[in-house]
Amino acid sequence: MHDHAEKSEVTHLLHMSLFKMAEVPGRGSDLRLVLQVLGGVMIECAMMFEDPSETLTTILLKISAALGCDAYDGPLPDWITLDGVEVDHYTERGRELCRMALHDWHDGEFDFADMITLTAHHVIAAWEEDHVPRAETLRLLREYAMMGLCFEIAAQELCDVLIEKKMGRDGWSLGDCLGGLSGAAGWRLAKLGLLRNKLDKHTMPATPQDKDLDDLVHVMTAEAVRMGVPAGSDWRFGLAANDAPVDPPVELLEGVEPYAQLFFSATPLRHERDQAVACAKAAGRMLAVVATGEEPEIAHVIAKPLAMMAITETYHAFWMGF
Repeated sequence: MHDHAEKSEVTHLLHMSLFKMAEVPGRGSDLRLVLQVLGGVMIECAMMFEDPSETLTTILLKISAALGCDAYDGPLPDWITLDGVEVDHYTERGRELCRMALHDWHDGEFDFADMITLTAHHVIAAWEEDHVPRAETLRLLREYAMMGLCFEIAAQELCDVLIEKKMGRDGWSLGDCLGGLSGAAGWRLAKLGLLRNKLDKHTMPATPQDKDLDDLVHVMTAEAVRMGVPAGSDWRFGLAANDAPVDPPVELLEGVEPYAQLFFSATPLRHERDQAVACAKAAGRMLAVVATGEEPEIAHVIAKPLAMMAITETYHAFWMGF
């Protein structure tokens, strides 16, 4: 009986926290953000198993069976944006929530996965009473969870392949890998902005958008801090002044690109912005490899500005037609 009470308490706290983490000031809990946090819980749960992609698919299928419907398979309305920066932020919050719940969960991982399935079913079924169709909700949950998992796999795979291939074979340093990944993120964001300008010269700005770059930098820095890099305020220390010539790490970028393109060709991450987010997350993970541990290869006060320089210099350089 005591064990049952503990499990019920964990389930209740998880359910309440889903909505608390998705609150928007003045508007309460945002349905889309609740689903992103829930997607993050599912991702962390899936990471406990040997094949996270297969496990996440299985969890989604079980939720679908419990709801008695398939996910909506038509085009999403224009007002629903799958913003990779937002998805990464809230799925990571969900992963943190999952780890907290697991700390107090004393049964096995299979029972925990069943609890997550049941929680998702209750949330989605309850929303239908407020005229939110379950098939469309399930579709959004699937999109968010799969995108978040792709970002996590990208962070792992891109770091691993560069360490294995570029360091092991071509003599790169960890700092080179960091510069290449940061540059790959900035380059993709610049390409996206230039494409937008070309498609619509009347409504799209003809200059770099600092908010887009700031969003991407946030992905990189947040990942690095999660992995143990001190947050601090020294990320931009020593960066060149705005009127200095840009100096992107072109050679490092060219070394990373074949591996990045091969990886993205095998994932659903086909949009330039989503790929930029994935590269920024991988850069943050690599920054942690470079700058943490008892004897870091590069001190964090140096490594952080190096990563910032690579992402910003590459972004601005390609905007200017470098």
